[in-house]
Amino acid sequence: MPTTPPKAALLASPDDVEAQFYDALREADLDKLMAVWADDEEVVCIHPGGPRLIGPAAVRAAFEAVFANGAVQVQPEKVRRVHALGAAVHSVVERIALNTPEGVRTGWVMATNVYLKTAQGWRMVAHHASPGTAQEPPELVETPSVLH
Repeated sequence: MPTTPPKAALLASPDDVEAQFYDALREADLDKLMAVWADDEEVVCIHPGGPRLIGPAAVRAAFEAVFANGAVQVQPEKVRRVHALGAAVHSVVERIALNTPEGVRTGWVMATNVYLKTAQGWRMVAHHASPGTAQEPPELVETPSVLH
């Protein structure tokens, strides 16, 4: 008898977690989205302009409310990564397609995603998204002062 594959694959890297997180947003799949989160009462999520949500139940309720309006057409871009042995921080520019009465518009949100390596593989422990903008945010990159 065929069985349904699990919603969460082995999340072998922070990039795997991030890919599943954004896939789940685009699919409005709450179970798939929650599978990327660590099973820890101290996980944190902040939606643009929203309160700080602490714990899996609060995170789940917030995304359930988001998905009540349908899938989120979001694409992560310009990912900047800082990785250590058991932790990773990704700074992401999220490009979001918004349906408006005037047609589809694009908005941008800057987000920070934090991942920890757990016994179940890499998992998200924090997602913090800034209020959105109508224009793509600039990226100021420091130029090296020493040439090699």
